[in-house]
Amino acid sequence: MLVQDNLNTHSPASLYEAFEPAEAQRLAARFEWHYTPKHGSWLDMAEIELGILGRQCLSQRIDNMEDLRQQTRAWEKHRDEAQAKVNWQFTTADARTKLKKLYPSLEE
Repeated sequence: MLVQDNLNTHSPASLYEAFEPAEAQRLAARFEWHYTPKHGSWLDMAEIELGILGRQCLSQRIDNMEDLRQQTRAWEKHRDEAQAKVNWQFTTADARTKLKKLYPSLEE
């Protein structure tokens, strides 16, 4: 499975630009293509959580995989119990200003 954003170069067609047709077809067939929502922010939330995981849990040396699993499970349980949420700083008003093409106003 391949999950990617909707950038215009993120498609099977880009493989045909980089490889010979037979190789591009072989590579494209290996993937189950999934795209993030065009106007979604779930990927941003995942990146934020991974950053928090890195700072709160993985910033120390962990000697083995079992300790890594145990510590990440404990961190995840704590986050879930605390019902941690993403605090968005980008408001709808900001979006309407910065992404004006996506949010046309009735005045225009």
